[in-house]
Amino acid sequence: MRTMGLISELKLAVPWGHIAAKAWGSHQAAPVLCLHGWLNNANSFDRLIPLLPKDFHYVAMDFGGHGLSSHYSQGFPYYHQNFVSEVRRVAAALKWNRFSLLGHSFGGTVGGMFSCIFPEMVDKLILLDALPVVLDTNEMDNLLTYKRRAIEHVLQVEASRKPAQVVSPEEMLQWFLKNNSHVGEENGKHLLQRGTTQAATGVWLNRDRRITLPEHCFDIVGKELFVQYIKNLQARILFIKATEGYYALRRENDANRESIMFGTNSLKSVLRERFQYVEVPGNHYVHMNQPQLVADVISSFLQSKERSPAPL
Repeated sequence: MRTMGLISELKLAVPWGHIAAKAWGSHQAAPVLCLHGWLNNANSFDRLIPLLPKDFHYVAMDFGGHGLSSHYSQGFPYYHQNFVSEVRRVAAALKWNRFSLLGHSFGGTVGGMFSCIFPEMVDKLILLDALPVVLDTNEMDNLLTYKRRAIEHVLQVEASRKPAQVVSPEEMLQWFLKNNSHVGEENGKHLLQRGTTQAATGVWLNRDRRITLPEHCFDIVGKELFVQYIKNLQARILFIKATEGYYALRRENDANRESIMFGTNSLKSVLRERFQYVEVPGNHYVHMNQPQLVADVISSFLQSKERSPAPL
């Protein structure tokens, strides 16, 4: 089996503190930036990256307010655009002008939006159970409600000034698994290694309490805007869809897959030969639970010679 060890932990300076990241492979190799899912952290790629080709330089970052990265300054909320901006900051800090992106779930939508806004910077985009833009036709009537709740929640958290709750590691794990049942106990422990801090009487969550429900942060769009955005993509895209993935997780017994079907068909229509779609068995965290199911297709895609044309 191909193996590749973690070579370094990184702390990249930003105006509100630092963005934490971890890196594998040679600095001289082609760069791949790995973006984790909502409320996860860079540890979510620890089982997958050692199975990928060694002739790439992989960096997995913690988004602001997650993992070991600094929290945003008081008064500044967490919006989708902020996370997209973080990707640009990391690329600047690492002096990357062009690179590939590997994003799971929320990380895929951040990477997708980055690829739409900075198309000349992205060679290949790998989406693990995520569309490049958050398309959800069922949610359009709720968007203003979500924006209102997001503002009110931030104000409530900042007014309360409650210290982080310290609990036993076992209590923390059970709480985490209750809210992330698809992760599994072993991977839950691994995410919490980076997602918690040890205290004298237990552990507390590193995550910023201003971050709550994803819909408070996501930029959810309708069909027309989705198509408009993806027309700007220059990258080659691999979309890996887990059979029991996002839609099974987001809504129990959800038979309405209109958004995912429309998004996939639109990507095929707009990108043509630059788009590849693969379904794999597994749930939303298949890259952690069964990384071997996605490693080969990702490896082939990364190593394929059909690179996106570099800008003149």
